[in-house]
Amino acid sequence: MGVFGETWSWLADGANWSGESGVWHLLGQHLYFSVVSLLVACVIGLPAALYLGHIGKGGALAVNLSNVGRAVPTFAVLALLITTPLRKNGDVPTILALVLFAVPPLLTNAYVGMREVDRSVVEAARGMGMSGRQVFFRVELPLAYPLVMNGVRSATVQVIATATLAAMVGEGGLGRIITAGFNTQSTPQVVAGALIVGLLALLVEGALVLASRLCDPMRRRGAAAAE
Repeated sequence: MGVFGETWSWLADGANWSGESGVWHLLGQHLYFSVVSLLVACVIGLPAALYLGHIGKGGALAVNLSNVGRAVPTFAVLALLITTPLRKNGDVPTILALVLFAVPPLLTNAYVGMREVDRSVVEAARGMGMSGRQVFFRVELPLAYPLVMNGVRSATVQVIATATLAAMVGEGGLGRIITAGFNTQSTPQVVAGALIVGLLALLVEGALVLASRLCDPMRRRGAAAAE
């Protein structure tokens, strides 16, 4: 039948989708890890990056420090956290490791987006009497929005893919399908797990692309002006 035929058979088997070890249950765990981690990372990274980009101070240092996290393998961080007292707090080590992994792209893109806003536009807005708050929300943030959302999409896809590592330290998520396939030497199951994770990442990124276009403040302003 071949690997792809056997993979399709595995995916078509309803028994593999139900129960605590089934795809639906593991998908729920995977989404929980990913969504919570991204929300926490956004709360930490975006306000700091946008503010530093607005004032133009300290951003380069913050970006460089956050990028240090990219040099450390996520699995190493996760394995280290599992050995600490945090292990008693259930999913905290997994979420914390994913947060550390998600912050760099969020912080970098948001800061760069703010700093790449045309300074002449900013100065013109200030010359019109806008306060610093008005310049931030009505000029800088709308113009930086595309790069900010690129960072969000990048972090989201990376977190969804990396969350599979949680299974390697005994946590849940779609990674359990892959690790179980390795343990039983079932190549079709490994391929099926990888396909599900890849499809999930593509679907979520597509949804974010659509949402970012619909919520683009410049797009809404253009539509309003056309009316």
